[in-house]
Amino acid sequence: MPDSRPVALITGASSGMGREIARELAQTHHVIAVGRNAERLAAVTRETGAEAWQLDITDDAALATRIAELERLDVLVHAAAIGDHRSVEQADAAEWSQQFAVNVQAPALITRAALPLLRAASATVVFIGSGASTRPVGGSAVYSATKHALRATADVLRIDEEPHRVRVVTIAPGQTDTDMLRRNIPEDQYTPERYIRPESVAATVRFVVEAPADVQITDIAVRPRQEIARL
Repeated sequence: MPDSRPVALITGASSGMGREIARELAQTHHVIAVGRNAERLAAVTRETGAEAWQLDITDDAALATRIAELERLDVLVHAAAIGDHRSVEQADAAEWSQQFAVNVQAPALITRAALPLLRAASATVVFIGSGASTRPVGGSAVYSATKHALRATADVLRIDEEPHRVRVVTIAPGQTDTDMLRRNIPEDQYTPERYIRPESVAATVRFVVEAPADVQITDIAVRPRQEIARL
């Protein structure tokens, strides 16, 4: 029998927030899980029944080719990101280029390739941003800059796609218990109970996707129940 469920494409679906978003949406959607790590991606597909695309999201030509083969796309979630803790003093040109390529350029080009399908479905596009896009994080100039740029991309896309009824939301989690966060905090200082669970971010994506058809929810800040740092 053909699968009549709505289709959700999720980048970064092999780990962290992307993996939990795939698990959440697979309950109601045909999920296309995009990721680089073959072993982790296979585990997600075994658990959820998702369709796996093992691709690097910076390979925009390959992704555009795969997207062009789809018949529909109802939800697009940009969860893939990289984020080394690098200051202006520390970061060289290659590090700036790499983080902007993954965190900003790739989501923009993937969205561009998917626009005909998104417009046809009056779809929902979700950008997983960061609290770093709204408050400065000392020593993290590169990652913060990319998340500011990603939010700007989402805000302009929302205006431009309003005539097509495409919904665009930025979900900006605070510190979340992921591999990325663990790499940036010394092990003896890491306190997972204080951080947001990736499952909670996935539940927020569900809330946005299921919003009534007459509204779009444009910006959501997801903060730890007890703030870790205040400015």
